[in-house]
Formats: sequence, C-alpha cells, structure tokens
Amino acid sequence: MTTTNGAEDAISPFAMGRKNCLFSISVKGVKASANLYSLIESTKANGLEPHAYLRCLFTELPQAETVAAIEALLPGVINQDLMKY
Repeated sequence: MTTTNGAEDAISPFAMGRKNCLFSISVKGVKASANLYSLIESTKANGLEPHAYLRCLFTELPQAETVAAIEALLPGVINQDLMKY
C-alpha cells in the first residue's frame, strides 16, 4: 500500500502560504513569501535544519562576491562545515 503522507506534509506549508497570499496587499510581498517558502522547503528536502541553514546563509551571504560563491550557499550544495554557526 502506497501512502502520500510525505508528499502531503511537504506541500502543506505551500497550501497555507497560498491561502495567506490571498490577503497580501502587494505582489512583491507574495513573491517574497513564495521565495522564502521555497527556500525553507528546499532546505528540509536536503536534510538541513531550516533555522541553522538561515543563520549560516545570512552570515555567509554578505561575503559572497561571485555567482559561484552564492550558488555554493544553496541548500543542495552547501558545505556542511559552514553549518556550525
């Protein structure tokens, strides 16, 4: 028997976000929320703890001066040694 609990759990924040976006007062706010939801869910899908990842990201991002340095901070490729903040 196949269950979809994992898939349903993964999309639940998006469904809630979609409902919350109905009450947003700007398109920019909706886009920002969608980007944040996507980043958090990507973090979870890659086995990272979202709070620790965001703390690391906001610490390292100001020093990233190239596209490659920014891409190295994405959830799927981030160096686990950086996650020790």
